[in-house]
Amino acid sequence: MSEEVKTLTRRGVLSFLGIAALSLAVPSVLSVSDAEAQQPTPSDTTTAAPQTGTERRQERRTERTERRQERRTRRMERRLTRREGRRTRRAVRRQGRAERREERREAR
Repeated sequence: MSEEVKTLTRRGVLSFLGIAALSLAVPSVLSVSDAEAQQPTPSDTTTAAPQTGTERRQERRTERTERRQERRTRRMERRLTRREGRRTRRAVRRQGRAERREERREAR
């Protein structure tokens, strides 16, 4: 008579635990849910993205161009604001110099 001795190995224990976990998880995954699929709202259907790749690319290009134009406009407005500030400060300095010059001429 030959006796077969079964030894516990890590591989055997891990495979047993994996099978046990799988047997517990499968019934919960396969259970049927009473929930229904959500229907799209009317606002979702009107703002749907273009379907073709060409339309999506064109939309991205248009948006990029608009953003670029907005950046340029804001940049120009900042420049104009700075220029106007410089002009105002320059005028104030010139006015002050002219007044001091007049005071010196009158003091002579």
